[in-house]
Amino acid sequence: MRLSGRVALITGGSRGIGKATARIFAAEGAQVAITGRDDGRLQEAARELGVPGFAGDIRRSADVGSVVGRTMDRFGRIDILVNNAGIFPEVMPLHETPEEKWTEVIDVNLTGQFRYTKSVIPHMMEGGGCIINVSSDAGLRSFENFEADSYSAAKAAIIHLTRAWAVEYARYRIRVNCVCPGIVETDMTEPFLRTEADRAMAVAEHPIGRIGSPDDVARSILYFASEESSWVTGAVLPVDGGVSVK
Repeated sequence: MRLSGRVALITGGSRGIGKATARIFAAEGAQVAITGRDDGRLQEAARELGVPGFAGDIRRSADVGSVVGRTMDRFGRIDILVNNAGIFPEVMPLHETPEEKWTEVIDVNLTGQFRYTKSVIPHMMEGGGCIINVSSDAGLRSFENFEADSYSAAKAAIIHLTRAWAVEYARYRIRVNCVCPGIVETDMTEPFLRTEADRAMAVAEHPIGRIGSPDDVARSILYFASEESSWVTGAVLPVDGGVSVK
C-alpha cells in the first residue's frame, strides 16, 4: 500500500493511461478523484473504479478551479496531481494546419496542464506533494512522417516545464517529474493500429518488441508518486520500449 493515506487527482481519468493510473493508485491505498470533460464516460469509469468523478473542461479555468475545489471538499487535501489529459490532432503538414487546430491542441495539452498545476500547488505548499506530467516520446525527439507539430510542441514544453517547476517548488517539498510514453494501446491510438500492417509497423518501432499498455505507464507514474522516489524531482522518464534511444 505505497500510497496509503494519500489523495490523488488524475486528469483524463476516464480512459487509457489515466484510468489505469487511477486503478493502480486505488489498489495502493490512495484516495483518488478523476476528472474529464465527457461526464457520461467519466461517471461510468468512476463507478467501475469506485472513485468520485468530477467533470470539467480543462480549457476553462473556472472548471479547473471547480474540480480542484470539489476534490478538496471531498478529501480535505491533494497530495498527488497527475497531469494526464490530452488530445491528439488530425495529422497534417504544418503548412496545412489551421491556426484554430494548433491553438486547441496547445490549449488542452499545455495550457491545461498549467491550469491544473497552478490550481493545485497552493494546496501542496504547506505539506509537500507530487506532480507527475504525462508527456510523450514526441516531446523528446522528432519522428519521420509524424506530422503532428502542435502535439510535439506541447509535449516538449511539458518536459521543460517539469524541470522548471521542479526547481521552482522544491523548497516546498513539491516534487515534479515526467513520463514520456511511446505508442500505448488506448482509444487515442486505436485509429493508427487498425490493421495488422499498422500494428506490425508500430511494434517494429519499439526495440523491446511490443507496443505499450496503459498499465506500463501507470506503474511508472506510481513510482514517481510513491516514497520510493522521494529524492527524485525534475526527472524525465521515457516509458517507450526503447524508442527514444534508437
